[in-house]
Amino acid sequence: MIPAIREWFNGNFAEEKYEKYKAFFSRYETDPITFRIAETPVFVQNDFKQKMLDTADFIVEAIMSKGFKAMTQGAIPDFIQYKNEGEHPHFIAFDFGICKNPENRELEPQLVEMQGFPSLYFYQFYQEKAAREAYGIPENYDIFLNGFNEEATIDLLKKVIVGNENPENVILLELYPEKQKTKIDFFFTEKHLGIQTICLTKIKFDGDQIYYEKEGKRIPVKRIYNRLIWDDVVRNDDIFIKEQADKVMGTNVEWVTHPSWFYRISKYTLPFLRHPNIPPTYFLNTFNEAAPKDLADYVLKPLFSYSGRGVMIHPTLYDFYNIEEQSQYILQKRVQYDAAIVTPDGPAKAEIRLFYIWDEEMARPIATHNLARLTKAEMIGVDFNADQKWIGGSFAYFEK
Repeated sequence: MIPAIREWFNGNFAEEKYEKYKAFFSRYETDPITFRIAETPVFVQNDFKQKMLDTADFIVEAIMSKGFKAMTQGAIPDFIQYKNEGEHPHFIAFDFGICKNPENRELEPQLVEMQGFPSLYFYQFYQEKAAREAYGIPENYDIFLNGFNEEATIDLLKKVIVGNENPENVILLELYPEKQKTKIDFFFTEKHLGIQTICLTKIKFDGDQIYYEKEGKRIPVKRIYNRLIWDDVVRNDDIFIKEQADKVMGTNVEWVTHPSWFYRISKYTLPFLRHPNIPPTYFLNTFNEAAPKDLADYVLKPLFSYSGRGVMIHPTLYDFYNIEEQSQYILQKRVQYDAAIVTPDGPAKAEIRLFYIWDEEMARPIATHNLARLTKAEMIGVDFNADQKWIGGSFAYFEK
């Protein structure tokens, strides 16, 4: 996206450097990364960055409005309890596709999705270090926003996640964390915060208090850094897991962030927003069983799926009329990704996720850093076209 630095990067690229990039993580005693790491970062010019920030700020204003909780109440499934929900999430992520404006042909960001849920906040520090070391990235590019650097971002994350508690009384909660593709981020989270990653199945209860066991000792849990997507509980057939989740939500533990925000700030919110950089989105059931004439220009998405699960990028009339729970789907105007990332193996499309953090003492959330994903397929995600080159998980460099 910045022609000069893109030409420099491609001209200096070598497979040996890419292998060094990936080998960086072998320095740490952690399992191998199971998703594909893209060969290249995305170099983003400042005007494009500012458009993403402006669009995110527009959405933040909606989230901060007095009526937001009432507006999103319909998003919350019956199994979610509201105890200790809090007035706002601690984390928000905004996903922007790199698109081309059909009128002026300029590149512009288009919001694809958002989530009131944490992302790979710690892993991204290390992916950037690996790339900088392997490729010799110029010093006038970095991954941070709003004047943040790695130290300041980690300090803010520690304040938000651990707070005033002893780190041993704070846990990262997941379901079978050892099986998650994001477990590399759990490793670096533990490294920096000193907290434990605990599986939902390992949580113990004593009245309305919870604890975990370590070296034969009962360790009380005061705060939960929640990385468990509650839909994984719903989709699980194990009654014990469902009971565990229900019992955890009934305790006095502090949530960072409460599971309800995953639903409130999600695809459910998109139909309420109108902005040039947010594609028009509608609840499927608002069409009163009459499919739009331009159905081919839309993507059909389940409200709370992730990693592309259940998305129909070319919905047919059959798809439209045969979805039983239409209130659980949206139609979103198709985002026209532009293959703007020039690579030696052919152009790639990309998506940039901005990380926002919202401390209790802050009036509003603030953008700190990011990740990116590259693809040469129709859908964005590290699970798609993984057999190709110059695609996969990455990040964006911004001009200082």
